[in-house]
Amino acid sequence: MRRRSLLAAAVACAAGPAFGREPVDVALVLATDASGSIDDDEFRLQKEGIAEAIADPRVLAAIASQPIGRSTFAYLEWGSPGAPSLIVPWTVIAGAADAACFGEAIMRAPRSLQSWNAIGDAIVLATDLLRDCPFEATRGVIDVAGDGPDMRSLTPASRARDAAVREGYVINALAIVLRPAARGLVDHYARDVIGGPGAFVEVAEGRGDFVTALRRKLLREIA
Repeated sequence: MRRRSLLAAAVACAAGPAFGREPVDVALVLATDASGSIDDDEFRLQKEGIAEAIADPRVLAAIASQPIGRSTFAYLEWGSPGAPSLIVPWTVIAGAADAACFGEAIMRAPRSLQSWNAIGDAIVLATDLLRDCPFEATRGVIDVAGDGPDMRSLTPASRARDAAVREGYVINALAIVLRPAARGLVDHYARDVIGGPGAFVEVAEGRGDFVTALRRKLLREIA
């Protein structure tokens, strides 16, 4: 019941009728790592970072500077094979009030139950969300953030990536490098996860850099 009320609140944030195919500049899926390698502090860091970055005046200015001046965001959590979870559905952001509403919905939502790093299955769900987006977007972007490689996806990340790119979507990644052993993650994301015109991997070097790295990433994706 609580999850249903949170989803309803997020829909209420959207500017315009949900199924009116209202135009937006970018439809962006934020796919966040909730797997077992992410402890509670790291998970909260990710959610706080998303809420803070989207509400940043520079990000809001980038959204407003585009031809339509509105973008739409969805937030999902991934980890378990075949079981990524949509947490906050498509929400139009055209200003500070929309960004605050979206960020609050993310922060209030309970963490979904996830296990292994199934990045490919997260990309499959994100592709489905973009395909069925109730808004008419000029660009569709999937934003994958995580601290580990694809491990047990039912659909391997590279195959899911290729299918998404064939549909015209771009996949970017944010590698969270909290430990020295995670340095190879950047190469893995570059080889097997990102795809499409201009696709890139952003790197968060430790906890303190996460919000800054995410803001840089959103600015590139929007503008």
